[in-house]
Amino acid sequence: MLQGFKEFISRGNVIELAVGVIIATAFTPVVESVTNLITGLIAAVFGAPNFDYVGAFTLNGTEILPGAIITTLVNFLLVAFAVYFFIVVPMNKLAEGRREEEKEEARPEDVVLLEEIKEILRAQSPRV
Repeated sequence: MLQGFKEFISRGNVIELAVGVIIATAFTPVVESVTNLITGLIAAVFGAPNFDYVGAFTLNGTEILPGAIITTLVNFLLVAFAVYFFIVVPMNKLAEGRREEEKEEARPEDVVLLEEIKEILRAQSPRV
């Protein structure tokens, strides 16, 4: 029973998930900072830090705030923007670099040598 638990914990997926949670927790202040910056700009332009009261009206004594939907969508887009540009793009660049390194390492030595010879011959041949 303990052996099965040990195997489960040592699997890559569980460790990746734990790392993801830790990074997300550490990244929260960055997302909040970006959100605060943009909501501050919204407050400067519209006079309020959100869109809650845009189009507000009262119906049978109940205040209806359709702008709250806009605020929620803007907050979602701000978080998605921060996550994409501060996590996804850099991680994709790292992964792309690793794939290129692996491609170079995986090429047979004779192919690399032939490509080098081809480049030398191309450099030596007269241009017409």
